[in-house]
Amino acid sequence: MQVLIDFVLHIDSHLVTIVNSFGDLTYLLLFAIIFIETGAVILPFLPGDSLLFAATALSAKPEYGLHVWIFVGLFCLAALLGDSLNFYLGRHVGMALRKHRFFGKFISDEKMAEAEHFFEKHGNISITLARFMPIIRTFAPFVAAGSNMPYKDFIRYNIIGNVAWVAICCTAGYFFGNIAFVKEHFSLVVIGIIVVSLIPAIVSFAKSKIKKQV
Repeated sequence: MQVLIDFVLHIDSHLVTIVNSFGDLTYLLLFAIIFIETGAVILPFLPGDSLLFAATALSAKPEYGLHVWIFVGLFCLAALLGDSLNFYLGRHVGMALRKHRFFGKFISDEKMAEAEHFFEKHGNISITLARFMPIIRTFAPFVAAGSNMPYKDFIRYNIIGNVAWVAICCTAGYFFGNIAFVKEHFSLVVIGIIVVSLIPAIVSFAKSKIKKQV
């Protein structure tokens, strides 16, 4: 876990190492991370927003030979396929996966409850909103499938959320990621991104707790 935290907080320097070591395979590696973040269900702690930001910041620098539009296309596809796999698992092996002796350890009942509450409160639009919320976005497709939401409805809201998420994160990274202040304080910027993206979930959870106490 300590290695993962270090990777997330210093993702800019780690990506430079990856690019220098793997070249064009960097596209495939980052595609896999975004795909697995939601597709695997049990790995919600993988980097998402910060990875898009850092990757496109690097693509803005010609010396690395990376293309921002390739990143944009691959990230959209990875998010779409990952969420679709997540939805499939929720529809066909949902309860079995949650009760499994090994895999069940990685599916937090508390986080799943937050996702269920979020889905119940906002309905179908929660699929779009959840894409901007770490952890919640990993469980949202799973919960939607378990609630018998039709896939055609899910994929429509999912595409809207994925495109908006990739557009915002990649635009921010490409145009602001190489500003001197951002580069010098990249770890703080990453923490800020994580905190801001968690605010909606925290507010929603706090409101639900307050209502229960009233």
